[in-house]
Amino acid sequence: MANDFTRPSTQRNLLSATTALGVAGVLLLSACGAPPTPAEDGDRGKAATATSAEDFGGMDALIKAAKEEGELNVIALPPDWANYGEMISTFEEKYGITVNSASPDSSSQEEINAAEQNAGTDRAPDVFDLGQAVALANADKHFASYKVGNWDDIPDNLRDADGRYLADYTGYMSIGYNADEVPEPTSLTDLLGDDYKGKVALNGDPTQAGAAFSGVVMAALANGGSADDIEPGVEFFKKLNKAGNFLPVDPTPATIASGETPVVIDWDYTNAQQTIELKDKADWKVVIPKDAVVSSYYYQAINTDAP
Repeated sequence: MANDFTRPSTQRNLLSATTALGVAGVLLLSACGAPPTPAEDGDRGKAATATSAEDFGGMDALIKAAKEEGELNVIALPPDWANYGEMISTFEEKYGITVNSASPDSSSQEEINAAEQNAGTDRAPDVFDLGQAVALANADKHFASYKVGNWDDIPDNLRDADGRYLADYTGYMSIGYNADEVPEPTSLTDLLGDDYKGKVALNGDPTQAGAAFSGVVMAALANGGSADDIEPGVEFFKKLNKAGNFLPVDPTPATIASGETPVVIDWDYTNAQQTIELKDKADWKVVIPKDAVVSSYYYQAINTDAP
């Protein structure tokens, strides 16, 4: 879950990627499931083995079958994250398909855990939205091969050769802050100061959530480390905690609105959304530290056990 200079292009990328990939791929996710054969269960059988819309009989056949099924299970898609709320409601209105959105604030690893816990039931997620590390670690076990309609237009380094996943949206790590409560931080080092006592929150657990892990990478870059050497980032958060500035609360729109988390390290498109949500209530602002610019894609994939 972009600041003033990145928001327009990021939002366009999100909408174009999700719309193009969604129509060509996400619709299949509601029908892409396991085991039944075409002879046993018609369209669901086709979906179980299809690796493209063409295999299914084309987009018209895919859309028709998806409408007849009528449901799509998604997970870990907060409505204020990457404009998902509007995209989901627009999808439902356009196709007449109910989107069952489970655990919107879950981490990437929790998505995988939910898929394993609900395997074989109608509660299992049809589709994943995952940070890169979790996606790559689970591709062999949990992802079905499927190539969306614009597959050939996606750079090789942003897709799996076998169609198991693709990258679709990205942003920059940022610091969101309530300007009514704290001064503007111009670098991560500023967050170690007395003005930020008990006020700095990180979005998630770095061992499970892409946003939190990227926050540690950002801290590593700001302190002489790299994407391959994140120890300086870990040390930074140790210092932040020792100074009494780290706030062990997983930030949400509710904690930001209440003032519980006045400083949040998170993606720019998530922090920037709060400038809209809190208009006339709080002076929420967003900065991207110049000494540590970090960007990372999120990955989309179909659950091999999709109901």
